[in-house]
Amino acid sequence: MADLPLLTVNKLVKRFGGLIATDHVDLDVGVGETHALIGPNGAGKTTFIAQIQGELSPDEGAIMFAGRDIAREAAWRRALQGLARSFQITSIFPQFTALTNVVLAVQAQTSHSFRFWRPGLKDPALVTPAHAALAAIGLDQRAHVRAVALSHGEQRQLELAMALAMRPKLLLLDEPMAGMGRQDTARMTEILRKLKTQYSILLVEHDMSAVEALADRVSVLVAGRVIASGSFDQVRADAQVRAAYLGEKHR
Repeated sequence: MADLPLLTVNKLVKRFGGLIATDHVDLDVGVGETHALIGPNGAGKTTFIAQIQGELSPDEGAIMFAGRDIAREAAWRRALQGLARSFQITSIFPQFTALTNVVLAVQAQTSHSFRFWRPGLKDPALVTPAHAALAAIGLDQRAHVRAVALSHGEQRQLELAMALAMRPKLLLLDEPMAGMGRQDTARMTEILRKLKTQYSILLVEHDMSAVEALADRVSVLVAGRVIASGSFDQVRADAQVRAAYLGEKHR
């Protein structure tokens, strides 16, 4: 792991009127690290991720990515620099095939003009990396199935393939297990276990089994503040965390 973090967030603040949703948060992700951000509903996790990705602008603080302060840069510029996000609510084009969804992501990253998708599907420069992204998450056999016909778990995998097609340096994964049953959660955990050897990941997730299996480091966000950070075992043993989030069942 490199000495300098790939991502460093310093004293980040986001206010909505009188509500401080992000309260002077410090957090970093090392090269090759999977850093999980956990916390109860309403803790501000998605708001925090949205500021890193560029959907929201922070009111104070710095976001350093690959040595550059990106806190005021547009989301599309951040994507071109290597930030790719999956969303808590699945964000795909349901009437397009899985392949077309990923081709559009490749097209966006490679700065191709947004041509009608049928010509794009004949362009090897777009189709080849799209197939590779689908293969990486186990959907290559479903490439020509419309996204609306995929199961919920497969749709979550497709969104991950679209993120991979952006050729990311850092994956921002906002609850990739959301809405999944046990079998789909286990499959996604295994996919991410393989991907973590190739990508740096900031993971927001409620499933503690997945967090324990995947995270090199865990930070706990409560009411917009990080109250603990460390290994999964260190965080689980922290009295503030047990009181605020994990509860008796995780003792």
